[in-house]
Amino acid sequence: MRDVQLARVAEQHGVATAYEDWRGRRVAVAPDTIRHVLRALGVDPQDRDAVSAPRPGPLPPAVVVREGKAPDLVLPEGARSTVETADGSLLPFDPGLPLGVHTLHVGAGGAEYDAPLLVVPDRIEPTALGRRPRVWGLTAQVYSVRSRASWGTGDLRDLADLSDWGGRDLGADFVLVNPVHATEPVPPLEPSPYLPVSRRYSSPLYIRVEDIPEYARLDPAQREGIQRLARPLRERGRTADLLDRDAVWEAKRAALEVLFQVPRAPGREAALRTYLEREGQPLVEFATWCALAEEHGGDIRSWPAHLRDVGSQAVGEEALHRWPTVEFHRWLQWVLDEQEAQAQSTALAAGMGLGIVHDLAIGVQAGGADAWTCGDALVPGLHAGAPPDEFNRQGQDWGQPPWHPRRLAELGYAPLRQIMGHALRNAGGARVDHVMGMFRMWCVPEGAPPSEGTYVRYDHEGTVGTLALAAHTADAVLVGEDLGTVEPRVRDHLADRGILGTSVLWFEQDSEGVPRRPQEWRADCLATVATHDLPPVASFLSGEHIELRDRLGLLGRPLEEELAESEERVERWRSLLVEMGLLAADVDPVADPASVAAAMHAFLSATPARMLGVALTDMVGERRMQNQPGTSTEYPNWRIPLTNGEGEPVLVDELLADPRTVARIRRTLGPLGGGLR
Repeated sequence: MRDVQLARVAEQHGVATAYEDWRGRRVAVAPDTIRHVLRALGVDPQDRDAVSAPRPGPLPPAVVVREGKAPDLVLPEGARSTVETADGSLLPFDPGLPLGVHTLHVGAGGAEYDAPLLVVPDRIEPTALGRRPRVWGLTAQVYSVRSRASWGTGDLRDLADLSDWGGRDLGADFVLVNPVHATEPVPPLEPSPYLPVSRRYSSPLYIRVEDIPEYARLDPAQREGIQRLARPLRERGRTADLLDRDAVWEAKRAALEVLFQVPRAPGREAALRTYLEREGQPLVEFATWCALAEEHGGDIRSWPAHLRDVGSQAVGEEALHRWPTVEFHRWLQWVLDEQEAQAQSTALAAGMGLGIVHDLAIGVQAGGADAWTCGDALVPGLHAGAPPDEFNRQGQDWGQPPWHPRRLAELGYAPLRQIMGHALRNAGGARVDHVMGMFRMWCVPEGAPPSEGTYVRYDHEGTVGTLALAAHTADAVLVGEDLGTVEPRVRDHLADRGILGTSVLWFEQDSEGVPRRPQEWRADCLATVATHDLPPVASFLSGEHIELRDRLGLLGRPLEEELAESEERVERWRSLLVEMGLLAADVDPVADPASVAAAMHAFLSATPARMLGVALTDMVGERRMQNQPGTSTEYPNWRIPLTNGEGEPVLVDELLADPRTVARIRRTLGPLGGGLR
């Protein structure tokens, strides 16, 4: 870069001027992109003073220390330092500090300074992984896994039943599910679970209405009224039609409003009050956003100006004016918390070592609840995404504002801590989507194509340390999704901290495209055949996904070249599976995908991976993708119900009732499903 001043400012503020792409080639970032990103971060790229440290005094925005390690912060000569712990105690700034979030006070040069101090685990050691050398489980999209009793989309009771079946009948240790983060309070609902309005709370779409204890206190006429709402949704839920979240939520909302008015028994009322006290002001703010969004829409950027500041007097007055609605949305989160806890307890009672493993989306909607309550900890005008890679040649723009590196640190990573606390409260673990975003995030200027972005760097000791502290507190497993363009140091750092990576069979190959043998795989990972952004085995083997991407205009090369490359990849894996004795030589992958899926999962069993995941879609023979990256309305992303290879719906309460399904599951699991009856 010829603009030396711009390069210096960019380096000072963690904005990359060049990066290495997925092929290992160095790519220079356009100066205009760098300027746009700097301005979004609040930095004037022409200001020579911007090269100096952005924070006065001897302290960084946050101080992060690993447990038992000496602080590496160098204070000015003669400076005084004291640590005020979370419980108000005063301690010296030395290696004996307890885990947690504290405040560091420093006196230097006649002035007083303070900064958040995080003491985090050096490495997490979840009890469940210590008891077993390996765990395996199911991966599923909860909304797609329906039952005869659910209201057209899968809910938390369906998750509990799936976990019970997986633990008792299959011997599984966990169920990894899609994010169940909060969605809009009124239709239309965003179908993507990875584009929520808040990651600090959950979506009431997943509530099983009849499991709320107050349902039993309704009179017969009221119960019949609720069942009239449910019946047409249940009928649709027994078909292979696309999921209709809006219709489901409209019906559930009407039923939940009835139940909210039912007097609660004293013990129930006390439990609610305890929950509300624990959640405090953050829940009030979220519920207030929901109440305001019902009138003004789900994007705060279109709200009246006086309501865009969460701390304003006008917002407080509006909250009081709408207090019954605010209370309703607080109550919904309590109901969700109870049903999530029940799903986890059911999973553990069924013998699972971990139980539910939640997925943590990488970000939130730019105008949603978290964008309102987190304030300037998020960066407007930038979208998080990913640069072009092998499977997304045009790059990705997720439409989500990234964290502001300095402001997040100044808050002691509190927003991230709250998100992790919620994710792990009723779970045995969490998968962190795009965990590379804890180190650096691909940021795209609003309105620019995804390829015209650059990386913004974070203090990974703070971000990863926050993840580790939350996991240690909950004694939970953490899995980082580290696929795509990844710096080598990222995987090394995560492994050192006890955070597992993600290894996907289709991606495990050398630079020449030769599949890696089992002994070449890493141990510290969750190993799967595919992900929610890839097609099920049957579709991948046939090349259907390539033809779909061609129809959608997503290919960067001619169709014939893409198909040839995919066929070569499939053939290389077929040959290795045959060589290892896992697949008969005469099996045609296109004609018999079930045999190939079984061989692939047997292959995963031969790797040293600490965790193995088997997609429910592959267990039942599903062919359709849940999500096609690079599309919005062009493909019915996240609206595909669970079906078998013939396109027939598969309900959770029928998983072991249909002989064809049982045979398919038994075949796919092979040695993993040794307990299958």
